Amino acid sequence: MTYEVTIDGKSHRLELERADGLWQCRLDGRQIRLDAVLTRRDVLSVLIDGKAYEVKRERTPTDMHLWVGAERFAVELRDPRSLRSRKGSAADERGAKKLVAPMPGRVVRVLAPAQTEVEAGQGVMVVEAMKMQNELKSPKKGVVQKVLAAEGAAVNAGDVLAIVE
Repeated sequence: MTYEVTIDGKSHRLELERADGLWQCRLDGRQIRLDAVLTRRDVLSVLIDGKAYEVKRERTPTDMHLWVGAERFAVELRDPRSLRSRKGSAADERGAKKLVAPMPGRVVRVLAPAQTEVEAGQGVMVVEAMKMQNELKSPKKGVVQKVLAAEGAAVNAGDVLAIVE
């Protein structure tokens, strides 16, 4: 998986791959040896080149911050795969759009219940797969008409999880 990450205004390219139970990580093209474990909700224990860090995620409706020890960093995370669907013409914005599970996993949080107004790219729900939590974002600005998967539900790749109109 490849992500575009902005930390305190500086952009980075993060490539993560899981192989043989270990994470392969490249940050801006540079290989980094790391191991990570989700110790509790929004807290990650990370071992980078033999040094341990506790990373805590803090989210508000408008932004996200990461705490590493006593230091706080403003963070924006973009998954280029989710941006592809938003590059179409204005005509693509009309009508209902389905939010589809990209991989098998389990719904851990519904961020936008039915009848919630959402912006394009706003988180609608969180699916956990391979011990990683993935925020699924609204494909368009609109209203969540239906949520088809409840918290705790197991989902398969391609399952429709919500409908935004």
